[in-house]
Amino acid sequence: MANSHDPMRRLAHRFRRVLPVLALFLVPTVTVAQSRLDPRVPKADEAALRTLIPRADHFELVETSTRHFRAYAQPASGADPILIGFAFFTTDVTPRLYAYKGRITILVGMDTAGSLIDVRVVYHSEPFGYFSIDLPEFAAQFRNKSILDPLEVGEDIDAVSRATITVTAATRAIRQGARLLAREFLAEQASDR
Repeated sequence: MANSHDPMRRLAHRFRRVLPVLALFLVPTVTVAQSRLDPRVPKADEAALRTLIPRADHFELVETSTRHFRAYAQPASGADPILIGFAFFTTDVTPRLYAYKGRITILVGMDTAGSLIDVRVVYHSEPFGYFSIDLPEFAAQFRNKSILDPLEVGEDIDAVSRATITVTAATRAIRQGARLLAREFLAEQASDR
């Protein structure tokens, strides 16, 4: 991952590997939710979002100060869709955070209660990413963590020798992005009342 200079080519390669498996799961969902899909959600993002928040029936792109996606589930009763979570790319929400060699793009999913559902490293150019943030163990540390948890390297997130800057920057981007999005959502809820 760290050696690729063309992030789009790498993303396309990953997409081609995952597409056949996703197709098995998406065909029933797409036919039911086709009329509700937000046309502004790029297809590559839609596929990544579905693996991140599999309970969602459709996603909506929200362009605010924190560009993000909202995940909705359609109740069996046919009632209005229910907001079940959010997702964002760290580079959209925390664009000024840099690691050792540049920015790290991570797709983060969280539920409406402020618990992280999952995180996926999408792109980075870190020299030590292959044995730190690329490992499944890195993402697993964030699952079901609350945004109220410290989310600090050395406290509740494991540090990695020789990759401290990378792991710290990735963790900071996840923490700050999730908290910023939660504040925006809570403010929106308060103004709706």
